[in-house]
Amino acid sequence: MSEITTTWEGETLEFDFPAVSIGVACYPAGPTGCTVIRFEKAMPVAVDRRGGAVGFIGDYSVVDAICLAGGSLLGLEAATGVAAAISEQRGHARDFMGMPLVSGGIIFDFPLRNPEPYPDKVLGVAAANAVRTGVFPIGRAGAGTWARVGKGFEYDGAEFSGQGAAFRQVNDSKVAVFTVVNSMGPIHDRSGRVVRGLLDGESNTHKSYLEELERRLDEGLPLAPPPEGNTTLTVLVTNQLLGPHALTQLGRQVHASMARVIQPFHTMDDGDVLWSVSTGEIPWGEGLPVTALGLIASEVAWDAVLSAAGAG
Repeated sequence: MSEITTTWEGETLEFDFPAVSIGVACYPAGPTGCTVIRFEKAMPVAVDRRGGAVGFIGDYSVVDAICLAGGSLLGLEAATGVAAAISEQRGHARDFMGMPLVSGGIIFDFPLRNPEPYPDKVLGVAAANAVRTGVFPIGRAGAGTWARVGKGFEYDGAEFSGQGAAFRQVNDSKVAVFTVVNSMGPIHDRSGRVVRGLLDGESNTHKSYLEELERRLDEGLPLAPPPEGNTTLTVLVTNQLLGPHALTQLGRQVHASMARVIQPFHTMDDGDVLWSVSTGEIPWGEGLPVTALGLIASEVAWDAVLSAAGAG
């Protein structure tokens, strides 16, 4: 059996969400890994699936946990490991309503690594048993271990990214965003400058996808199909109680806003998924209006992506 690591000594984000705990596990022989977002009880969730190549499991209205993993479609197995770990923690409940509800998504992280290891059931169990409250590993950890960005034009200029997170509290309202960035598009800061991906090796500068596309068109260069297997996985958590429609619209608003930081985004060659989760401590009608909450959460999502790129 391959060695498993569940510790992280790099950068972390500390966040104040007692109902949320995080676990990561990695097969260093890949390397590849998975990240678990575990909730203290089943929480309402809405899922926004965009892009042309989504890998997804667990289409539920509430979730006990969300598992993000490498390994492409094979990595969906890690979510079953998370469910198995929760079942064991509950004493293997036999009733139908006691079944663990685990949703999951995957990134394609096979290029340029050892393809044999992938996040399987064993790794999912390890990550679920390693969860900690209030701490999220930043960078090349968990599902972000072999994530890369800016992979257009036959992987020219692609750079490692990873997973990122950000947290903000406005009055009593809280928003946390956790993301794994493995996008075709490079990452842009708030000035529009590319800070990760599509690195020009000669000038050691970053280009936007549009700049490189126009250069190739102007010079009559061939436009090879973009590399397949690009995905950004994002989990948005708020402590405001939201109904299904409001939770869905919040996710759509924030997911659409992420096209400011990742460009292009939601392409035929991406498998982007965003989960919106409500822990419900603030009653309906209190806290921020949903649209205002979405504006705040959109900025938190931008910060989370930048942290994955090491630019936060």
